[in-house]
Amino acid sequence: MNNIPQFGYHTSEEVVFMPKIGVEASLSNIKQVLQEKGYEVVELKQESDAANCDCCVVSGLDSNVMGMHDTVTQAPVIEAKGLSAEEVCQQVESRLG
Repeated sequence: MNNIPQFGYHTSEEVVFMPKIGVEASLSNIKQVLQEKGYEVVELKQESDAANCDCCVVSGLDSNVMGMHDTVTQAPVIEAKGLSAEEVCQQVESRLG
């Protein structure tokens, strides 16, 4: 009888990519919660940062008096104003779901 322990290795070919979430710099609490949930988070410093994001979180949507704007991303944009970090995470999950 052999008393040497047997070790097995389980490998998986499946690679899971978490969505990339763009978050305004001023929303550090939301950035932290999203990272804790495993999302890839990038800081939105300029408009071009949103280009490859699956979803963006901003502090507030600017009023557009002229009724014109340029769309930088087709991704959903969530306004965090008045929401807790957890509520923003729920919004992200529901929009990406």
